[in-house]
Amino acid sequence: MPGPCNNRRKKKQLTRRDKKLQHVSQPAQTLSEPSQQLDDLDDPLDDPHPHESPCDSPHPYDDGFFIATPNIYDPGNGPRVRDTRAFLSSYFAQPPALEDELCAEFAQEEVLQMLRTVLPEEAAIILWYNKSRATGRVCPSCRRLYSLGDVLPDLVQDTPKFFPEPRSLHLAREQEISGLCSPLCFIMASFNHPGAIKTTWGRVAEEVDDYTWELLNSPGTGAGDQGLSLLVKMARLPDLGLGQLCLPDVDFESEG
Repeated sequence: MPGPCNNRRKKKQLTRRDKKLQHVSQPAQTLSEPSQQLDDLDDPLDDPHPHESPCDSPHPYDDGFFIATPNIYDPGNGPRVRDTRAFLSSYFAQPPALEDELCAEFAQEEVLQMLRTVLPEEAAIILWYNKSRATGRVCPSCRRLYSLGDVLPDLVQDTPKFFPEPRSLHLAREQEISGLCSPLCFIMASFNHPGAIKTTWGRVAEEVDDYTWELLNSPGTGAGDQGLSLLVKMARLPDLGLGQLCLPDVDFESEG
């Protein structure tokens, strides 16, 4: 039978139902906010690089992509230096022998700068490298990379077999003096002064006679040798001749 108590019960039930509905509907609103943020991130208009991926790498044939040429190559009879400037900063270059007093003197950057004033760039760098390293050498003629004491393959291989060049005292000394790696390379470097080849091979300045020095100081045949004949002469001198070349008016012999 309806009465005041029944009305109160109905109001309480309606109030509880409304509270439950509000309690359920509120999380639904908060859950919708992250979904909206994800939609904003996926919007291509807001992404400055919509097609890029952290794992993407440039295609080797794309514009602006450069594949560097290796500075070391091997034609089959030993590694060669293709780019001397790049070689100096590469893994293959030996560091200067600073523990050796003479090598440490030659390793100074000022020495390289002075060599560049009298020799072509390639020849200057190779002579500077050979004189400032204990055993590392680059042949000025064929650009072969080697170390003192290595048994080197023949530059001219007429047969498929491997024939190492015979080790001689003059060859070992010439490799240490100038870095020229073989008799053939020494002949090519000394081609401007053919009369001085035999008497210069494997000898330093005090071991070269006066007549040979006259030949080395003469203009020679005039063949373009990229500064090799001058390098052959400079390598024999204890200071590479930089004193006389850079200060020609000073008489170093009279001061000594």
